[in-house]
Amino acid sequence: MKKYQGKGVYGAVAVGKVSVFKRADAAPERLQIEDTASEIARLETAKEKAIEELSAIYEKALAEVGEENAQIFEIHMMMVEDDDYNEAIVDMINEEGVNAEYAVAVTGENFANMFASMDDSYMQARAADVRDISRRIIACISGGGDENLSFDDKVIICADDLAPSETVSLDKDKVLAFVTAFGSSNSHTAILARNMNIPAIIGVGEQFLSEICDGDTAIADGFTGQFICCPDDETLCAAMKKMQEESDKKALLLNLLGKENITLDGTKINIYANIGSVSDIGAVLSNDAGGVGLFRSEFLYLENTDYPTEEQQFAAYKKVLEEMAPKKVIIRTLDIGADKQADYFGLEKEENPAMGLRAIRICLTRPEVFKTQLRALYRASVFGNLGIMFPMITSVGELEQILAICEDVKKELTAENAEFSDGIELGIMIETPAAAIISDKLAPMVDFFSVGTNDLTQYTLACDRQNPHIEPFCDTHHAAILRLIELSAQNAHKFGKWIGICGELAADTSLTETFLKMGIDELSVSPSFVLRVRDAVRKINLKSQV
Repeated sequence: MKKYQGKGVYGAVAVGKVSVFKRADAAPERLQIEDTASEIARLETAKEKAIEELSAIYEKALAEVGEENAQIFEIHMMMVEDDDYNEAIVDMINEEGVNAEYAVAVTGENFANMFASMDDSYMQARAADVRDISRRIIACISGGGDENLSFDDKVIICADDLAPSETVSLDKDKVLAFVTAFGSSNSHTAILARNMNIPAIIGVGEQFLSEICDGDTAIADGFTGQFICCPDDETLCAAMKKMQEESDKKALLLNLLGKENITLDGTKINIYANIGSVSDIGAVLSNDAGGVGLFRSEFLYLENTDYPTEEQQFAAYKKVLEEMAPKKVIIRTLDIGADKQADYFGLEKEENPAMGLRAIRICLTRPEVFKTQLRALYRASVFGNLGIMFPMITSVGELEQILAICEDVKKELTAENAEFSDGIELGIMIETPAAAIISDKLAPMVDFFSVGTNDLTQYTLACDRQNPHIEPFCDTHHAAILRLIELSAQNAHKFGKWIGICGELAADTSLTETFLKMGIDELSVSPSFVLRVRDAVRKINLKSQV
């Protein structure tokens, strides 16, 4: 029996046979070519095929994990067409007279190394994307394809790492779990695994691949992050029991459909859902969420090659409000910057983008972009129950500017005889320590707070959440984070305002009772976690004596 410890990124247990994922990563042979024009033609044909494949993967991802998570494949399609990347490949073919496969491999590795050497963690992550698309183009040139991605039986896939395209290409019905030597819980692949409901463990260490074999029986525990190969009978029985308990628990959760989010002592809270696009509404409704606590509007900006128009935005907001009516929909204004980039914004390279020009800072420095979004939101408000919240707030002055712009928009629309609702709630995200500390100053100015625990953790602990090397130092249960949340709750209630949590901690049921005792009124989670959180809420007695 061999045990390995990694980090679980989706809580579930799987028992089954191992399949070691083998990628054909051997460097293409360098060949001298006389007819470079024909070689460039081969390259262009391969690029067309690669884009066709990526388009198919995008559609599969769209259906399985939603628009926000599928966007990585749109980015990959754009990278295939990137001018600098392609010019470098063509120049190498022309100047050195080499075959297209070799030129793509060398250029891809050069670009990947360039990204990997950057200080910006978002740009470092692009190294894996460049390698992924380069592998795909090489396979299209040579007539190869994805290897070892189809299986006759259900298996636990073990690999050094999996590219996002490989993760989505897997047949979910044949994958029990996947276990990787490397990776980060914030990587695209880990996020995709969570959204695909595939048990996953990352960061096990590369030595495990040399110590396991195809066909070995193994246990992947996504709760503990433990991977056990060739378990003894006692360990195997314990794992099977845990699997059955989890299956029974999921069946019981379905009985909670239509039930109230109410504690044993009668305290009611709202459980809403976080979504990244209009296409996610079906998951919100099927999981019985009370509303949408976070609608990430930046998908409209990330999927466009230019600023989305007022009419484009109005149509999207109107659709989500109509489909959710009369339930509440809280739409966050654009949160571009840091790890979410749109080239047409023309943002300069920053040494520390997480603390740079992003989110509300972009809105306040580009008021024309901000006003376009607000006009669309206000116009759409008559079609449902709208709340608007603003990200990355750090000062009273920022909020004063925001509210003044909102008033300007309302005056413009009134002058145009355009309808908008008088009942729009305006709120802010508490995701900086500054906002939490001055929450007593901010609360009188808004209708609600929503705590973004992902960024609040990052900024409080000085831990870049995109950097896998400092995960051991990123304690999401740190007392400082919980104190900041509690302080914000106290100040919200002091002024008669409600407060929710929309970050990942909202789905951490080990903290549900803690949050409710703080006075948190709403928890907004991924749709698949709504019933789990409802179950936790209904088992809590806030009046019980400790």
